[in-house]
Amino acid sequence: MTPVEFHTLSDELLAKLRKVKLLALDVDGVLTDGRLYFSAQGDELKAFNILDGLGLKLLRDHGVDVALITGRNSPLTARRAADLKITHLYQGREDKRTALLELLGQLRMKAEHAAYVGDDLPDLGAILLAGAGMTVANGHWAVKQKAQYCTTQTGGYGAVREICDLILYAQGHLEAALKPYRDESPGD
Repeated sequence: MTPVEFHTLSDELLAKLRKVKLLALDVDGVLTDGRLYFSAQGDELKAFNILDGLGLKLLRDHGVDVALITGRNSPLTARRAADLKITHLYQGREDKRTALLELLGQLRMKAEHAAYVGDDLPDLGAILLAGAGMTVANGHWAVKQKAQYCTTQTGGYGAVREICDLILYAQGHLEAALKPYRDESPGD
């Protein structure tokens, strides 16, 4: 979905996204394509999309905090979180709803101020709890049935960037976020 199409979204969804102060994400299947790669030496490999990373930075720059909640424990996820300056990292958390509740409690934030993005059944509780529960195009069908928004992009291929742009759009910050990249530098 492009910003031109964002205006076609329901007023109800846009109203929920205007309240978002926290974007919490599952990792495998959302920030990655959901496949697990292992080297011959047994090292785990993950591929993260650079578009998603910049989207998360832009979102944080406009006042929306970011968290990762994942059922797996991975040094690669910790490294990606550190690279993106994401301080709320919950690994080894199969019960995503409980992890999200804990985070909301620490932040003294209501669930209506959170957006959660997941792709599979362990994410369903957090999707239903969050003010804006979302999934990715490659999400499980049962999750798609309950999510308030499903991306046009798949996990690991720009789905998170789509959601970041959507939140920025709903909150009236998308043009300001894009402006530094659109402006021509002196001498160009």
